[in-house]
Amino acid sequence: MSTKSNATPTGPAKVDMGSEVVAVRSDKVVLNDTIGPAEIVIYNGKIVDILPKRSWVRPSGEKVLDVGDLVVMPGIIDPHVHICEPGHLACEGFTSVTKAAAAGGITTIVHMPLYSCPPTTTLTGLDSKLLSAKGQCHIDVAFWGGIIPGNQAELLPMLKAGVPGFQCFLMATGVEDFSRVCLQDLHVAMNELQDTECVLLFHAEQEPTQWTPVLDDTTEYSPFLDSHPDAMEVEATLTIAELCLQYKVPCHITHLSSAEALPIIKKARQNGAPITVETTHHYLSLSSECIPPGGTYYKCCPPIRKKSNQEKLWSALKEGQIDMVVSAHTPCSPELKDLSNGDFLKAQGGIASLQFGLPLFWTSAKSRGFSLHDLVRLLCKNPAVLSRLEDRKGSLGPGMDADLVIWNPDKEFEVNKEIIHHKHKLMPYLGFQLHGEVFATLVRGKLAYLNGKFAPKPQGDLLVTQRKMPTRVASPYY
Repeated sequence: MSTKSNATPTGPAKVDMGSEVVAVRSDKVVLNDTIGPAEIVIYNGKIVDILPKRSWVRPSGEKVLDVGDLVVMPGIIDPHVHICEPGHLACEGFTSVTKAAAAGGITTIVHMPLYSCPPTTTLTGLDSKLLSAKGQCHIDVAFWGGIIPGNQAELLPMLKAGVPGFQCFLMATGVEDFSRVCLQDLHVAMNELQDTECVLLFHAEQEPTQWTPVLDDTTEYSPFLDSHPDAMEVEATLTIAELCLQYKVPCHITHLSSAEALPIIKKARQNGAPITVETTHHYLSLSSECIPPGGTYYKCCPPIRKKSNQEKLWSALKEGQIDMVVSAHTPCSPELKDLSNGDFLKAQGGIASLQFGLPLFWTSAKSRGFSLHDLVRLLCKNPAVLSRLEDRKGSLGPGMDADLVIWNPDKEFEVNKEIIHHKHKLMPYLGFQLHGEVFATLVRGKLAYLNGKFAPKPQGDLLVTQRKMPTRVASPYY
């Protein structure tokens, strides 16, 4: 492993994969207000102290990871990851997705509720998910619940069992047992969830009031893009903002693709709505002008839009209007992407990118004036708050989990199939030249990934913590 400054990490060869290190040293540790030399002291999975260089007393050797001038920062948290287990292992399960995450410097993911069988819309479904994930995860995993029509009686039990919140869809999902919700469903659910600490996540596209069937060549991208106009996101965002203001239940808009919805979010915040929003690596890295005919591996919902829209998303990130950047990782087999026909309307949506989120973001962000502190805020701190994990993850300090990513922001590499750890290698990023290579990932002080190698057995935790319950009796919303 070489770095631009020719510094070579010392000590990694002496640390066994999967074992807990007692300290990590670097000349570039990203703390809340500074970047500089520090030693992170670790005991029993927690950070117990952070020492300036002049106070280093431990000899560099076994169990001390000295990484020279590689960047050390909090492990990345990705709160938007789809896994198809239990039920659809042909797509992707916990083992492969958490390996890919570890290789990408991600130490915690939050699993979305819909692409498993059963989905996480009942307490039984959550129990099934936990049983399936046990012993398979190379990093820590938390779980969102789901809201569908008629499951309001399941929400508080799932919340008490440890989900930090619930996802719902305002348009058809294409998943048989995860139906979209209507306005009445949302009133019932939000009335039920008032005075809890949970958050509601919305797929913010609303069914168009009028839509003319596409008659053009559906192997071209434009007919699919035209079928998901900006107005679908704008209308959904208006609905969410109104509900958020009415109930004051925290609401989060997932994978925003249209910059036209941003003024609505800004106004709602100014009026006191506890509303947050994320965008994704693919909306920031890809544009519709570059999508080839038949390139169905670019399909996702909401869709990838024009370059001019992408620039507006970057500006909103810079101005703090967008709170975080996530992968929205959705595994898909080549068969589900309809590669043989290349039909954008028939192919399943979703882009796999979990392993490459950090370098995808950094490659574009560094030339736009984003700092390492900005990166920590958008990829670590704010996702920790959304996921209700900020008391233990997302920043470096005594008492926090010793979740670390160690990486070289100057190292350039090419994305090729040989380095991909997702189950399926199909993605739009093959051949991309990216900056920012991950060297090591520590999860609660244990070496989960190091320079292409993984811990011999999964040691990730399933993060289910009992949540605050309302003290009042819910009354009808009408």
